[in-house]
Amino acid sequence: MNTVLGFLAAIGRAVIATCREAGSLALFAVEGLSHIVRPPFYGRLFLRALLEIGYFSLPVVALTAVFTGMVLALQSYTGFARFSAQGAVANLVVLSVTRELGPVLAGLMVAGRVGAAMAAEIGTMRVTDQIDALTTLSTNPMKYLVAPRLLAGVIALPLLVIIADVLGVMGGFIVSTLKLGFNVGTYLQNTINFVQTGDVVSGLVKAAVFGFLIALMGCYQGYRSKGGAQGVGAATTAAVVAASILILAFDYALTEMFFSR
Repeated sequence: MNTVLGFLAAIGRAVIATCREAGSLALFAVEGLSHIVRPPFYGRLFLRALLEIGYFSLPVVALTAVFTGMVLALQSYTGFARFSAQGAVANLVVLSVTRELGPVLAGLMVAGRVGAAMAAEIGTMRVTDQIDALTTLSTNPMKYLVAPRLLAGVIALPLLVIIADVLGVMGGFIVSTLKLGFNVGTYLQNTINFVQTGDVVSGLVKAAVFGFLIALMGCYQGYRSKGGAQGVGAATTAAVVAASILILAFDYALTEMFFSR
């Protein structure tokens, strides 16, 4: 009996801790969003975050998109060849890249690169009392550190996904025409005819949500870090893991919202 009660108590503690963490994250997100629309706005910090999230993440996102498109074309051709449906390769590549693989893979790459950097930077400021120093200088840390990064994440990731979509489709085009023997004009015509505005827009909406989640988790974990260098390391790991899980979870929710009938 005691074993059963102990097990139930452990489950209860885990549920309460999860609810407490979710509530704390929600309040942090609302406060960060509120500071975006209230003056003053630190434009220089916003531009710095925009460059960090967008421009400096471009190489890894571009390489990921190109090779993903190439692999997708090869794999889909192999599968469709069993049913003599090789002509659908172009359709599958453009649909998969614009709807799912572009925003999801770009989000995961940026989460690993930028989410960790945000958590490490803000976490270091927390454990070295620099955030407390901002408060002493009458500067709101949420407005100075969090709000510019949240806005930059929402804007930068859709821009990255636009480039990833183009490069992913180009990767599939290169493999299909140079290796698999597709006609260039026919492949391009199939791609243009099949893709719809809603496919691209849904991917960009996902990217904006993912960008917000990446910036949110990086700022949240860094802002709450404690315990010196070890705490900063734990916050960095937690930011990347949490952002990646949230990206996959919200990807399903947004796909259900856009495409369920």
